[in-house]
Amino acid sequence: MALIPSQVLRVAILLSYFSILCHYKALDMPAHQTYGGSWKFLTFIDLVIQAVFFGLCVLIDVSSLLTKGGDSREQERQLRKLIGLRDWMMAVLAFPVGAFVVFTFWSLYMYDRELVYPKLLDNFIPQWLNHGMHTTVLPFIIIEMRTTHHRYPSRSWGLAAVCCFGVGYILWTCWVHQVTGVWVYPVLERIAPVARVAFFSAMMAVIGVFYVLGEILNSYIWEKPHTEKVKEAKAKHPSCRSRTKHGQNMHIHVSS
Repeated sequence: MALIPSQVLRVAILLSYFSILCHYKALDMPAHQTYGGSWKFLTFIDLVIQAVFFGLCVLIDVSSLLTKGGDSREQERQLRKLIGLRDWMMAVLAFPVGAFVVFTFWSLYMYDRELVYPKLLDNFIPQWLNHGMHTTVLPFIIIEMRTTHHRYPSRSWGLAAVCCFGVGYILWTCWVHQVTGVWVYPVLERIAPVARVAFFSAMMAVIGVFYVLGEILNSYIWEKPHTEKVKEAKAKHPSCRSRTKHGQNMHIHVSS
């Protein structure tokens, strides 16, 4: 039995995202006053995705408690729709985008922080808030994956949806540059146009890889225990296996 019920964990994570978003929006940063505001940053978009996702998880938990023991087919149908939406969000947005933000941010930060998070930002953003935006996202989503089984769509449809999100954000970034003359991230200012295209292509490949990794991790977490239980059940009933094998031998003998 889990030490902390998964429903409590989801509420705690949702409240933490509300706190992070409120503190972030309260920051008096020049970038927030320019075209696109906070919405031009993938970090902020990811925070909104995570907050909406965990809000949906909490809504499903509450709905499940309210409909428990009921016999309304309409309520069950609506609940299944919410669960389907939750699973889709986990597969296509919450995990791949969250993992992408954490991986790319800290990779560029360790290489040269000025490319993605200039030291000047330390005057505006406290360390705990930086980690709330760029670190805890991944463990939070892994906790959710570990506590709840999520059904993934087919890989082709899932990757197509992730690519649509990635292309949409790239086009949005280019539009912001077209309007303001400034790239959202310093790294884009420092590279040539051809290298910029290669950079965007590489980022698309990375987010696609994270989608596949999420699918594999979800299968590993939930399918391996099921396989082990089946093996244990067979081990506890060797007579069933012997009867099955005996039947197979008889079938072969009769066929011959």
